[in-house]
Amino acid sequence: MERHQSAALVAPILTARDAGLVGCRGCGRVWPQGTPTCGRCGARLVPVDVRGLQAVWAWLIAGLIFYVPANLYPMLLTKTLTGHLENTILGGVIELLAHHNYGVAAIVFGASIVIPIGKFIAIAYLALAVGNERRAGGHRHLRLYEVVEFIGRWSMIDVFVVAILSALVQLGFVATINPGPAAASFALSVAFTMLSAQSFDPRLIWRGPPDTAGNK
Repeated sequence: MERHQSAALVAPILTARDAGLVGCRGCGRVWPQGTPTCGRCGARLVPVDVRGLQAVWAWLIAGLIFYVPANLYPMLLTKTLTGHLENTILGGVIELLAHHNYGVAAIVFGASIVIPIGKFIAIAYLALAVGNERRAGGHRHLRLYEVVEFIGRWSMIDVFVVAILSALVQLGFVATINPGPAAASFALSVAFTMLSAQSFDPRLIWRGPPDTAGNK
């Protein structure tokens, strides 16, 4: 019994590519290789190609480049009767902590620093991992990809906060809040990172031959 269970655990996984099929990225249905378009949703069927990682790396590097000025330049420009204040992302978090707004500070820190950096690391790791010709950790990589897709929707929260504050706090000479130069850089960084994640083909996770030895 134990031998049968262990054999089942290391049994190779039959993928669409192994069976001579190509999966549709639109609806998920598989078709024989060479089929030009999906008969269900009409999307063009594209075979799995590792060269698609070039777009992933290009968008990811662009996002990293714009993320640097997004943290160095001020995100908010605040003018009041008492003076002029410029806050970077991290400076805004520190100021929120100084005013005991711990919940808001945690949200801003998580959405503006933890999530973007986490996405950079996760996408880079996936792009490097699928370059391996074996399927070791395939399920783990797929779960990581799903997490990246899930948290992507929260990446723009800092830009939304800046936009809302800029629209609401316009009190003339009393107080005004305007977006700083970092807002545009942060928005571009998020957009490029989202394009990088969307350019990643999850079918590449199962591109190589089964790795039964590594799972024993």
